[in-house]
Amino acid sequence: MGRFFRDVFQLETSVRLVMPVCYNVRRPARFAPRLQYSFSEGNVTELLFLVDSYTREFQAQVTELADDGVVLDRTAFYAGGGGQPYDTGVLVAGEARFQVTRVGRKDGKIIHQIHGSLPQKGAEVQGILDWERRYLLMRTHTALHILCGVVWRDFGAKVTGGDMQPGTARMDFELDQMTSQFAEEVSEKINAEVKAARPVHVGNLTREEAEREPDLIRTKINLLPSGIREVRTIDISGLDLQADGGTHVANTREVGTINVVGHESKGRINKRLRIALSKAEAAS
Repeated sequence: MGRFFRDVFQLETSVRLVMPVCYNVRRPARFAPRLQYSFSEGNVTELLFLVDSYTREFQAQVTELADDGVVLDRTAFYAGGGGQPYDTGVLVAGEARFQVTRVGRKDGKIIHQIHGSLPQKGAEVQGILDWERRYLLMRTHTALHILCGVVWRDFGAKVTGGDMQPGTARMDFELDQMTSQFAEEVSEKINAEVKAARPVHVGNLTREEAEREPDLIRTKINLLPSGIREVRTIDISGLDLQADGGTHVANTREVGTINVVGHESKGRINKRLRIALSKAEAAS
C-alpha cells in the first residue's frame, strides 16, 4: 500500500491552488479547489480530473514534445498513480487524430504518449477520453473506498496493500484471519452502502486539518510527507474520508453490485479480498 499512497502524495506536493470552478453539473456538490501541476521550467498543466472526474472532452494546447508524446497546458487524462491505472483516448487537431496509449509522469511532466506521429508544438487539440474505461475505473476506485470504509468501521482493520484494473481490484488488510463467512458478511455490508446512495465529495484539507483527522490515512504506516501543505480528500458521506488523488463517481449507487470473488492470506496479519463489479447501466 506504500506505493498506493506515495503516488498520490507526490502529486499533491506538486500542485498549487487557485479558485474553484464548476466544469460539470454532475460534479459533487462540495467543490475542491482547482489545481494546477507546476514544473520547474515554468510550464503548467492544469489537472482537470482532480476537480471533475466527469470531464470527458476538453480543449488544450501542446506546450512540449517529449518521449513519443506531448505535454499539454491542461488535461483530463489521469496519469496513473495511487493504484489507479492511466487513462487512454485521443487528441484531435483539425482532421488529424492522435491515439493516446498511455499517460504518465517523467521529470515532473505529464506525458501523453502518442502512437505514431505527434501534433506540432503549439497546436490546439481536443482531448477525448476513452470514457468506458475511465468510468469503469471511477466505479472501481469508489468501490475500493467503500470496502475500505466498511472494513475500518466494522472491523477496525487498516489497509496494507491495494491495486485495481478496470472492473476488478484487490485490497489487503491488517487482519489475523479471514474466512468465507467474513467475506460474505463484507459483501452484504458493502452492497448495502452502494444501495444507500451516499454522495461522494471531493475536498481539500490543510495539513493541520489533516493531522486532526486520525483516520484520514488508513495505511498501516502514515505516509504523509513532511512537505505536504494541502491534502486532497474523497469523502463518501457518512462512511469514509480518505486522502486520495484519483477519480471517483459522484454517488455510491453508480458503483453497481460489488462481487467479492476471492479471499486469501498474504501473511500472518495480512489478508486479501478481491472484488469484481457487475455490469452497470450505460455510463453517466
